Amino acid sequence: MPINILMPALSPTMTEGKLAKWLKKEGDTVSSGDVVAEIETDKATMEVEAVDEGVLGRILVAEGTEGVAVNTPIAILLAEGETAGDMQAVPAPKTESKPAASPPKAAVVAPAPQAPAPQAPAPQALAPARPAATTEGGRMFVSPLAKRMAEQASLDLASVRGSGPGGRIVKSDIEAALRGGAKPAVAAPVAIAAAAPPVVSSAVPAAAMPVAGAGYREQANTSMRKVIAQRLSEAKRSIPHFYLSMDCRIDELLKLRKELNDRAPEGKGGYKLSVNDFVVRAAALAMRQVPAVNASWSEQAILLYNDIDISVAVATPGGLITPIIRKADNKGLAQISNEMKDLAARARDGKLAPHEFQGGGFTISNLGMYGVSSFSAIINPPQSAILAVGVGEQRPVVKDGALAIATVMTCTMSVDHRSVDGALGAEYLAAFKKLIEAPLTMLL
Repeated sequence: MPINILMPALSPTMTEGKLAKWLKKEGDTVSSGDVVAEIETDKATMEVEAVDEGVLGRILVAEGTEGVAVNTPIAILLAEGETAGDMQAVPAPKTESKPAASPPKAAVVAPAPQAPAPQAPAPQALAPARPAATTEGGRMFVSPLAKRMAEQASLDLASVRGSGPGGRIVKSDIEAALRGGAKPAVAAPVAIAAAAPPVVSSAVPAAAMPVAGAGYREQANTSMRKVIAQRLSEAKRSIPHFYLSMDCRIDELLKLRKELNDRAPEGKGGYKLSVNDFVVRAAALAMRQVPAVNASWSEQAILLYNDIDISVAVATPGGLITPIIRKADNKGLAQISNEMKDLAARARDGKLAPHEFQGGGFTISNLGMYGVSSFSAIINPPQSAILAVGVGEQRPVVKDGALAIATVMTCTMSVDHRSVDGALGAEYLAAFKKLIEAPLTMLL
């Protein structure tokens, strides 16, 4: 009996994904354990392995299709001796958007109907706020970009037939209409145009709309970018942030880092420590001293985690991801350094497994390598705090009653006031500062 290959749930929270690439084609023999496709989730690209043997009889979901729901059939696998005639009809999967494999149909310009000139046209008929033509239920479906292009070209949208889904007028329809010489809309008298308020599409904020004549290009939002936008917006709206900052002198840390790197062995067992490795280690040890910060808020209770798992923000081409150093308080600097390098490299390639970036009790975001002096980060829910680390730079300080120069690094902690009070956050940051400024204590 033919077997349906289903869209897998690659994480506990996954509800849909994008079928990024097929690694097998119809007619190929498939063995158990073979990688048949790559699925793009909101954070990574994962490989899908076959669990049965057979021949790939039919591909139901094309490459590039987004919004494929979990447990939806994506292909049919034929067992030995079965043919294509044995396959049962499978309903097309529900997706967020259709694959962009087939080009849009050419736009058709409808000729303007010849009507007798009105004897006394009403003023509002000279420049209607909206096109008179409709497509369904009295509403015209036009993409925001197509609408702006039509307004800038004084093009009457009633003369354009849309080629998008449901007759929606899109950018290519406007371009085709302009090439075909479609008639422009009748210009409105200056007095009426000045009195009428500008019509702005609700899909694009007015402040974000480009200036007429300015060049720009559109970059489609990936699933990862959409999820980042949604979660951070919710975090900033719903979490009562407060911020604590401390300046940490890191001259001793830099000195110890150089000594350790100079003594690092070559080849296996080698390492190259960064300042961020010391920051991760200090954050974990400080959390061991102040465990109440390792928490999450819920309506029923504050959740206090047993393990100290430190998330580290990594920038990738698709957006931010936070791979996790598990039980960081039990790992040395060299182990943290090598593990972080491996996680960061695979994060940029989209090859992290879900358990490697989901969870964590505390996040570190370091922008010091970009020369940023200080900043305030948005909390990564459901965590209660995130530490924003700036660049280590030479600044004037008072030392033993005299003016001196020291390398100072500003660290700002964003804290969820529902689960961590101000005094508790300050206690944690003070413990972190003490470890950073006396780095030999991290080796004990």
